Amino acid sequence: MKKFRGKRRYFHNLQELANVQTSYITLDKDAWFDFWHTHLDFEGIGNIRLKFRREHVKAHLNFYKSLLVQMDSIKKPYQSWIYIHMDDAGQDAVYIHTPNPNSDNFPYKNDDIDWSCSVPEFLNDLVDLNTYRVGFLNSPYEQAYYIQAKSYGVPLQKQK
Repeated sequence: MKKFRGKRRYFHNLQELANVQTSYITLDKDAWFDFWHTHLDFEGIGNIRLKFRREHVKAHLNFYKSLLVQMDSIKKPYQSWIYIHMDDAGQDAVYIHTPNPNSDNFPYKNDDIDWSCSVPEFLNDLVDLNTYRVGFLNSPYEQAYYIQAKSYGVPLQKQK
């Protein structure tokens, strides 16, 4: 594999992208999202090395935090989460989902997500468990972690 050059500039630009990405999302009273998502590591750079993966997770978390503040201002129900795919960093994404005219699929609930899982070591110091809940989905098709803010939006899990 070709050596990855320009890492410092790449990761600086990645954080800048995460900071300005929310300005591209149009939020007004008529806005709706049907599992809208964005990948900050579409090329899969995070697959090269764990350190690179962690930098991308940090960027997803920064984008997610600013997105939550913006989503809270629209005063309509929504769900938002970070999806971390275990095998492919290019699949990692931040999602927004609201009631929408495409289908009656809000709120999204997935009973297969284990919300009592242990947090993997590479996420442990990045995710504040007082602020976020972390769940793990182990299916025949994928293994992925879901990160969702505890106090924003509609939970992906059934309330007890």
